[in-house]
Amino acid sequence: MPANTSVELGIREVRAELSEVLNETAVRGRITYVTSRGRRVAAIVPVPDAEEIEAKRQQ
Repeated sequence: MPANTSVELGIREVRAELSEVLNETAVRGRITYVTSRGRRVAAIVPVPDAEEIEAKRQQ
Protein backbone atom coordinates (compact mmCIF):
# COMPACT_ATOMS: atom_id res chain seq x y z
CA MET A 1 0.00 0.00 0.00
CA PRO A 2 1.41 3.45 -0.86
CA ALA A 3 2.37 5.94 1.80
CA ASN A 4 -0.55 7.63 3.50
CA THR A 5 -1.72 10.86 2.03
CA SER A 6 -4.16 13.22 3.63
CA VAL A 7 -6.83 15.66 2.56
CA GLU A 8 -9.17 18.07 4.30
CA LEU A 9 -12.85 18.10 3.41
CA GLY A 10 -15.75 20.03 4.87
CA ILE A 11 -18.62 18.14 6.47
CA ARG A 12 -20.86 18.77 3.45
CA GLU A 13 -18.23 17.42 1.07
CA VAL A 14 -17.73 14.31 3.18
CA ARG A 15 -21.48 13.73 3.27
CA ALA A 16 -21.75 14.10 -0.50
CA GLU A 17 -18.70 11.93 -1.24
CA LEU A 18 -18.75 9.45 1.65
CA SER A 19 -18.50 6.35 -0.52
CA GLU A 20 -15.42 7.70 -2.32
CA VAL A 21 -13.86 8.93 0.93
CA LEU A 22 -14.22 5.49 2.50
CA ASN A 23 -12.90 3.75 -0.60
CA GLU A 24 -9.81 5.98 -0.70
CA THR A 25 -9.23 5.26 2.98
CA ALA A 26 -9.59 1.49 2.62
CA VAL A 27 -7.71 1.07 -0.67
CA ARG A 28 -5.08 3.81 -0.61
CA GLY A 29 -4.67 4.44 3.12
CA ARG A 30 -5.72 8.05 2.74
CA ILE A 31 -6.51 10.05 5.88
CA THR A 32 -9.38 12.50 5.55
CA TYR A 33 -9.61 15.33 8.04
CA VAL A 34 -13.19 16.49 8.39
CA THR A 35 -13.50 20.23 8.90
CA SER A 36 -16.20 22.50 10.22
CA ARG A 37 -15.77 26.21 9.61
CA GLY A 38 -12.16 25.60 8.69
CA ARG A 39 -11.25 23.68 11.86
CA ARG A 40 -10.45 19.99 11.97
CA VAL A 41 -13.12 18.22 13.99
CA ALA A 42 -12.62 14.55 13.06
CA ALA A 43 -10.53 12.21 10.96
CA ILE A 44 -11.36 9.19 8.85
CA VAL A 45 -8.37 6.87 9.06
CA PRO A 46 -7.54 3.34 7.91
CA VAL A 47 -8.46 0.62 10.41
CA PRO A 48 -4.83 -0.42 11.13
CA ASP A 49 -4.02 3.19 12.07
CA ALA A 50 -7.04 3.42 14.35
CA GLU A 51 -6.21 0.08 15.99
CA GLU A 52 -2.64 1.21 16.61
CA ILE A 53 -3.84 4.43 18.25
CA GLU A 54 -6.35 2.50 20.36
CA ALA A 55 -3.70 0.01 21.52
CA LYS A 56 -1.36 2.83 22.55
CA ARG A 57 -4.14 4.50 24.54
CA GLN A 58 -4.82 1.27 26.44
CA GLN A 59 -1.19 0.90 27.60
